[in-house]
This record gives sequence, C-alpha cells and structure tokens, in this order.
Amino acid sequence: MESGGLRRAYDALLGEIDAGGFGPPPEGQLSAEQIVAHLAANDELMTEATEAVLAGSPFAYYDLETIHRPQVDALVVECGGLDGLATLFRATSQKLCTLTDRLGLAAETPVETHLREGFDLNVDQPLPWGRTLDLHAHVHLPKHLAQLRMLRTG
Repeated sequence: MESGGLRRAYDALLGEIDAGGFGPPPEGQLSAEQIVAHLAANDELMTEATEAVLAGSPFAYYDLETIHRPQVDALVVECGGLDGLATLFRATSQKLCTLTDRLGLAAETPVETHLREGFDLNVDQPLPWGRTLDLHAHVHLPKHLAQLRMLRTG
C-alpha cells in the first residue's frame, strides 16, 4: 500500500488551514480549531492501529468524532490555537503516511473498525486496514475539508 491518495488529501487540508480566515461555526458545529484538533487526534488513533497491524497485534479502531469533544477542546487549548494545531497536524499526518507506506501486504489485515460519517458511511465490522485508510483519505478527510471551506469568511 502507498500513501499517495492520503498525502494528497492531507495536502489539501493543510493548504486550507494555512490559508486561514475562518469564521465562527454555525450553532452546534465544530470550529476550525476543533476540526484540526479532531483530525490530529484521529491521526494518532490511526497511527496506533497501523503500528499494531505492522507489529501483528490485534487492534480495534474507533473514530471518536462524536464522543471526544472534551479531549478536542483540551487539545485546542494545549496547542494554543490554530497555528499550534496545524503544526501538530502536519506531524501526525506525516507519521501516518510514513507508516502507511510500510504496510505492504499487511494492509489486508482485518481490523475491527467502528466509524460513522453522517449518513454517508456507517462501519461496524472488521475491515482490511488498508480499506479503512482509503475511507479516511476519500471520505473522512474530504468531509472535514468541506467543513473548513464553509467556515471561510474571506
């Protein structure tokens, strides 16, 4: 497995983050800072799963978007805002891409996967880890890119 699609999705997100100019979110939605914090935290979870796959250890992956809001908010404070979060996100995304490039045939390893992307995607079953990474690159990351673009004020 290679990380080309994943890297392109991350590059688009990082370009949007670097452009800045985000306004406040609509009621009940995430701010730009919270979106980037969520992405970095999710990268760390995906990195743990990828490391487990590479080590031959069992692992379950949960996309915690709807249940980890306090942790996301704490990460926003810890990083000091969008610039610090962008730095963290660059590091987490780079690490995940580097590990993805190492997967090879291990990408077929089934990992108990639990994720939900609104009404578009609901997974609650083992998936080959490479498939989960593909969903991340082609569904999850573009969803958050669209959210960031909607927050742009200028």
